[in-house]
This record gives sequence, structure tokens and C-alpha cells, in this order.
Amino acid sequence: MNIQKVGIIGAGTMGNGIAHVFARSGYSVVLCDIEQRFLDRALETVSKNLDREVNKNKITIDDKTSTLKRIETVTDRGRMANCDFIVEAATERFEIKTEIFRDLDRMMKPEIILASNTSSISITKLAALTKRPQNVIGMHFFNPVPVMKLVEVIRGLATSQETFTTVRDLATKLEKTPVEVNDAPGFVSNRVLMPLLNEAMFAVMEGVATPEAVDEVFKLGMAHPMGPLTLADFIGLDVCLDIMRVMENGLGDPKYRPCPLLIKMVDAGWLGRKSGRGFYKY
Repeated sequence: MNIQKVGIIGAGTMGNGIAHVFARSGYSVVLCDIEQRFLDRALETVSKNLDREVNKNKITIDDKTSTLKRIETVTDRGRMANCDFIVEAATERFEIKTEIFRDLDRMMKPEIILASNTSSISITKLAALTKRPQNVIGMHFFNPVPVMKLVEVIRGLATSQETFTTVRDLATKLEKTPVEVNDAPGFVSNRVLMPLLNEAMFAVMEGVATPEAVDEVFKLGMAHPMGPLTLADFIGLDVCLDIMRVMENGLGDPKYRPCPLLIKMVDAGWLGRKSGRGFYKY
């Protein structure tokens, strides 16, 4: 499959990062979101991240200029109909992704692959919403996308070998390292990571230690670059809660029960770094 133009739905933290790496690798990008202000903010973020790469001598000023020129922003999803490949990077809610995948399936040519950047939701369930389940796959990038090398490539039950090979090779062309994973709630990364973050939250809630102390233990004792609560704030506490609920419902095991403190903080709007307050103030 000759992929030259890539459509990306969702211009948030993950979406703008994915747009960045595709455009930097020479692909034309159509970045879509529901409001122009989200797209303007995304382009500003991409520009700042490209500046960092220029300052580190990873790319030139001309590279930055050409990368930005390759990104077209749209609020009308229909303007992605001529794309050769789609990555959905919308909010981690099944009902939102349901509407997107049904619309994409109706709009895109039948041979086009629909990839999801979901961090926990079943690829098999997303694929079943479409008439092209063999062409639906997970392409899970990691934050910050321009820096992190890993891409989990997730097979749904019906994903074809051709689709998997295309996406694996595409990840390599983006200078990422693809790792094959089968479909299960949380896949590998979040199935292992999120219970760790959740248990750290229980430790704080139960008065075992302060957030600072918990993080210090992991930085000094386990050589983690940041502690689990700092990481949770960085990811977004609402995202952590959504993933824990997907795993609790999908796996049916009480060990995935979200920490009550996490639920309370999300209810309060304390979502971490992006809201200015989580386990720490920003």
C-alpha cells in the first residue's frame, strides 16, 4: 500500500505528537478536531517541539518549515476522505470512538486501514463497528510521541496479516520500534503500568507515605526517571481512571479497581499537569 497522506483525528497531546512524527518523516498530514482553537494550539505545540529538535541539532530550520507545511488542519472530517491511512487519537471513551469509526468506515475507501491510538480499548470491538474489520488495528504511540520510540501494534481478532505488516513497517519508517501485541484490555503497557500507578495512589490514600515520598522511593530505589504519581499527573488522572475502568470491566478482576482517591480527584477536576493540579501543583 502506497501511503502518502495520513489523516489524524484528535489534536490533543497524542494527536499533535503523531502529526509531528508523520510530517517530519515526509508524509502529508490532515489533522482533524472539532474546533479550530484545538488545531491552532496543536500547531503551536508542534512548532515548539520542532524548535527543541532544531536546538539539539536533530533537524534544521528548513526541516522545521517543511514539516509544518505538510500539516493541514480541518474541522470537517469529510476532508480526510482522500487520505491513504487514518490514525484515530480521540478521547479514551468507547462511545466517542464508536461514532468516529462508524463515520470513517462510511467515508473512507474500503481498502484504507483505520488505526487507533487507544491505550486500552478493544481493537476487536472497534473493528466490529465497521465493514472492514480486517483493516482495523491498534497503533499505540507513547507520550511524548516525538521522543518515545515504542509503538504497540495491536492485532484485533480479525486484523489481517497484510494490515499488521503495513502498520509495523510504517512504524519503522517513522523511526519507531514496533512491538506486536494481541488484543486485551490495557494491552501490555497499561495492563502492567496502570496497576502500579493505582497502587501508589492507594499508598497515599491510606497514609503510608506522601506523594513525594512514594515518588522518591521509585526514583532512587527502582531507577525510574519519574515517580508513579508524577507520571500519573503527566499522563492525566482522567486518562488513568478511564484505563483502569476499561481493564476492570474488560478483565473482571477486582485488582483493577480504581483507587477511590483517583476517582475523587478526577471528580474535583484535579487532572494533573494539564489542569494545574493533581498529586502536585503546577
